[in-house]
Amino acid sequence: MSKIVLGFSGGVDSAVSAVLLQKAGFEVHGLYLDNTDEKTRLEAIASAERMGIELAVYDVRAELEEKVCAPFCESYLRGETPNPCILCNPAVKFRALLAEADRVGAELVATGHYARTEQGALYKGRSANDQSYMLCRLVREQVARVMLPLGRYEKKEVRAMAEDFSLPAAHKPDSMEICFVPDKDYVSWIAQRRSLPGPGDFVLHGKVVGQHEGIFRYTVGQRKSGLIDGRKVYVSRIDPGRNTVELALWEELFRREVAARDFNWLIDVPTGPIRASVRVRHTKWEEPKCTVTPLSGGGVRIVCDEPVRAPAPGQSAVLYDGQRVLGGGFIADSK
Repeated sequence: MSKIVLGFSGGVDSAVSAVLLQKAGFEVHGLYLDNTDEKTRLEAIASAERMGIELAVYDVRAELEEKVCAPFCESYLRGETPNPCILCNPAVKFRALLAEADRVGAELVATGHYARTEQGALYKGRSANDQSYMLCRLVREQVARVMLPLGRYEKKEVRAMAEDFSLPAAHKPDSMEICFVPDKDYVSWIAQRRSLPGPGDFVLHGKVVGQHEGIFRYTVGQRKSGLIDGRKVYVSRIDPGRNTVELALWEELFRREVAARDFNWLIDVPTGPIRASVRVRHTKWEEPKCTVTPLSGGGVRIVCDEPVRAPAPGQSAVLYDGQRVLGGGFIADSK
């Protein structure tokens, strides 16, 4: 029986993944990545015991601080919109899983992500719950050792399986917040760690139209409360140097060209332009076809056939060839 190391939190996704892996003939070795409270850790340990799974507990607080929390803070204060899960997956979560696999003699690792891996390639999961976007910065060596048991299912099917398997986690609510900001108040969390810039100007079409409460409270694409000249307006750009939040009308948010830096390819790096589709945020409704040109220095230039809405610096631009993930990089600017 082959060993496999599963990222195990005790939630419905990891619990169902454990059963599916056991049914597939694996000896499941769980790894709990500890970065929250004692109650949550003890619940995961108890869940693993009920399922007969050996569980290791690894404190990831130091790695999370260095690789995710500090960059998350700095990115927000640069006027960007970071996605902490995209930072965490390759640098903390899967690194820890693979280290544990090496320790116990397992070739493969698994998580409860809604995506698929086949023959060293990463693919979308079912459209209702696809999480492939969040895995875009795994490197090819990591993807080659990953199994994702839930990739062919929707969340409602996973909950139904949890009921059939009589798992207590069947009724456990989903965890939606940033794991290291459990109360969802990321502004207060950043304020406890950094000196925050003060109020500044809202600017619309070159004119000051009000005062904002701090650039870290806004993200590109966000609607500003209230109306200006009877129209809704949205954040189009954040300028930390001038401490301004630039506004635009809805139709002015759309961009046809996007630049992405530090691009992580999950295929051989193309030698010239290629055709793909692109997703610029973790949503399912917008994925236009595009032409992608690799640039010197590790970036890419993406020209979309149809404009995308409000590509936000700091978010990721993820490329697809049909269902397959080609890679992802951090959005730098757009035109």
